[in-house]
Amino acid sequence: MLGSMSDSRSGFGGRSQPKPCGICGGDGRLENAWGQVARCPTCHGTGRHPEDTGFRDVTKTKPEHHQGSNRAAVAEKQTWPATVAGELLAREIRDAPGLSNDTKARLTREIIEHEATHGQCTKTFLKKIRKGFRGA
Repeated sequence: MLGSMSDSRSGFGGRSQPKPCGICGGDGRLENAWGQVARCPTCHGTGRHPEDTGFRDVTKTKPEHHQGSNRAAVAEKQTWPATVAGELLAREIRDAPGLSNDTKARLTREIIEHEATHGQCTKTFLKKIRKGFRGA
């Protein structure tokens, strides 16, 4: 029956049949040169041409998309020595009248770095710093 009233491709007649998928040809699957078979990415294996619904919302609305980051919190930079000996030395440096603010900051950083590498301020280190800022 060529050209009948129920031909779905001509648009005439009753219920219209969906067009076959243009990628897989209506088969619903794709086969590559090595014989591997996969579902058609366009029609998702139905074999029918997907309906164009216009705008496709791609926003991530699932709760797992709104979870916090798995990064560790950034540790706050240490600004003052942690050991008793380091604190005493840093107070001496802070209260020294003849030092510039840059020198005070540099010496305090040295104390903090020494504590970080050695765990405490050694007597030799304390003597070296005191000799440096007292000038004796």
